[in-house]
Amino acid sequence: MRLSEKQAIFAANVAKLILHINDSGYTCTFGEAFRTTEQAEWNAKRGIGIRDSLHCIRLAIDLNLFKDGVYCFGSSSHKQFGEYWETLNSLNRWGGRFSDGNHYEMKEVA
Repeated sequence: MRLSEKQAIFAANVAKLILHINDSGYTCTFGEAFRTTEQAEWNAKRGIGIRDSLHCIRLAIDLNLFKDGVYCFGSSSHKQFGEYWETLNSLNRWGGRFSDGNHYEMKEVA
């Protein structure tokens, strides 16, 4: 599958996730939706990210979650949405599985 095809599937899945979040009585805003390779390199050198971030190829997004206008911090707040995310595609992974609860991604390789 070409990267552009995977990006299209990822974008459609993100739309479904956001609608599911809203239907569940929460709202969300975008955190990081794209990261340059330079930023990924900088983060990796400081131990706050990885060099091969899927954000760089538009296959990852961080979402800020809110309930009644209050920011929901931590992986536990995202758990139900992370589990839903993983049902949308077999390549989808939720960051709560690796201590990055507001992170949603699609693995690059099948």
